[in-house]
Amino acid sequence: MLEFPRWKYVVILIVVLVSTLYALPNIYPQDPSVQITANRGGSIDDALRQKVEKTLADAGIANKSVEIEDGNMLVRLPGLDEQTRASDTLRPALGDDYVVALNLASTVPSWLEALRARPMLLGLDLQGGVHFLLQVDQKAALEKRFEAYAEDIRVALRDGRVGYESVERVGSGGTIVATLGEGVDAATARDAIAKALPTMQLSSEGNKVTARVPEAEVNEIVSNAIEQNVGTLRNRINELGVAEPIIQRQGASNVVVELPGVQDTAQAKRIIGATATLEYRGVVDGNPYDAVASGNVPPDARVYYRKDLGPDGKPMPILLSKRVIATGEQLVDARYQMDPQSGTPAVSVTLNGPGGQRMFDFTSQNVGKQMAVVYIERIPEVKVIDGQEVRTTRTTEEVINAATIQGVFGKNFQTTGLESAQFAQDLALQLRAGSLAAPMDFVEERVVGPSLGKDNVARGTKAVVFSFVFALAFFLIYYRTFGLLTCIALLLNLVIIVAVMSLFTATMTLPGFAGLALSVGMSVDANVLINERIREELRAGMPAKTAIAVGYDRASGTIFDSNMTALLAGVALFAFGTGPLKGFAVTMIVGILASLYTAVTVSRGLATLIYARRKKIKTIAI
Repeated sequence: MLEFPRWKYVVILIVVLVSTLYALPNIYPQDPSVQITANRGGSIDDALRQKVEKTLADAGIANKSVEIEDGNMLVRLPGLDEQTRASDTLRPALGDDYVVALNLASTVPSWLEALRARPMLLGLDLQGGVHFLLQVDQKAALEKRFEAYAEDIRVALRDGRVGYESVERVGSGGTIVATLGEGVDAATARDAIAKALPTMQLSSEGNKVTARVPEAEVNEIVSNAIEQNVGTLRNRINELGVAEPIIQRQGASNVVVELPGVQDTAQAKRIIGATATLEYRGVVDGNPYDAVASGNVPPDARVYYRKDLGPDGKPMPILLSKRVIATGEQLVDARYQMDPQSGTPAVSVTLNGPGGQRMFDFTSQNVGKQMAVVYIERIPEVKVIDGQEVRTTRTTEEVINAATIQGVFGKNFQTTGLESAQFAQDLALQLRAGSLAAPMDFVEERVVGPSLGKDNVARGTKAVVFSFVFALAFFLIYYRTFGLLTCIALLLNLVIIVAVMSLFTATMTLPGFAGLALSVGMSVDANVLINERIREELRAGMPAKTAIAVGYDRASGTIFDSNMTALLAGVALFAFGTGPLKGFAVTMIVGILASLYTAVTVSRGLATLIYARRKKIKTIAI
């Protein structure tokens, strides 16, 4: 009557071992640390290690170790105060060649990490993290869009076979003036522009056609740029693998980014703040050195500089067309790879339809001529002037490659000549995640230390422990032996929840603690139903073994039904909720599934193990 298959005992044993193994990393504390990452121009090597150790020693700051891991340097420190002091000391000492960021370093043994056993991620409210406030450069967004409108007007006039001398922007606003060729009808030009850009406000005087961007469209450009930046940041952070980040618009031009838990904050800051992109431009014939010396630059050209140094030790100038063939905005995909011919790092690029068509048209007409790749990066800088922080942005534009077009190609091609594998990987990530519609500057950077989160963790743990202890005390007193079985099932329930959330890198937040406490309560409820059902069968005069078997069988259906409704509610919260609601839902869903297994299967297996082999049982301790 009271039976339990052996294979189920094997499954329970496997669940206990695996759950204990993957919950184990959570008992290891983390070391406060400072992570040093090289910017372009910096290198992580033994010379840097010696400099860091000397700088910390001179400042009287003790450290546990200085290690080089995955191309970054990690300085482990004994406490949070030393971490803050070390960060403040190293930033000015290392300069702009390095990014110095706070981090928390894992102390999990290597044999556990080899089994992919990692501690559970904690949210910003529990463990701290990084808070960024970024400001979108609205003026740059408009400049970028207005330049695109000017190019669209040139294309519209060429497609309409309307001769023109020049198409130039006037002033800093959205006014573009097209100067037509001799004898060209202005009405024909207006029709061609209106067909391509129907929202433009057009007027003509003599051989000039003026196009103005309406004010409503200007406001829409700014708003869309901010929304696009939010989406791009979300894509970039997803590429970094950050769990449950907060990315939201704040006010008219600001974006808030919060990265909770243990993250590579240096890499995050570099990827989030980067506005790096590529532009493909044709090389203009002429002597760039003469153009720089005399100042006489051809009207359709601009002077750029190569990243390579010339014989004089200075960057070599090069003349490039003002017309952009394609940009990062037209990119569909970008992948890092090694160029099979040269063996150097490269980025394989795929453009969208319009970008691919423009590239095809240009290469078709310019086989044998050169095309250059321009790398553009905005670097935020902070200077202290008269005791106040002044934030500026330095824009660098350099030609990373200029090669002869050997044949016609369209949307698929390769960018070579990149300086390092890390640079190629970062560039591919930024391009793949999406180009920012407008540059953004770091207005505020705040590292939320774990001290406040530590207090939240202590309080949350205290609440869960007290709820757990009260439940155990009640069960032990009221149900005796079956109370002990319930306590074992509840303990395993908690271990399974922690193990599953650690294994799948879920994030525990403060609302997650509430979900954890709720799951303990629901597990208690399931065990109460089973125990009371067994007592009812005993009061009805049923034999002990039969009462146990019938009690579990009849209570299981009720437990399953009640937990399914709660599970559906948790799924709905996860699907439609955001932030704290998702944290609560994840813990609740995992807790419900774990409690179903421990309350119905594990406790029954233990009860069978205790009572099944007894031949004559008059009473049971329940």
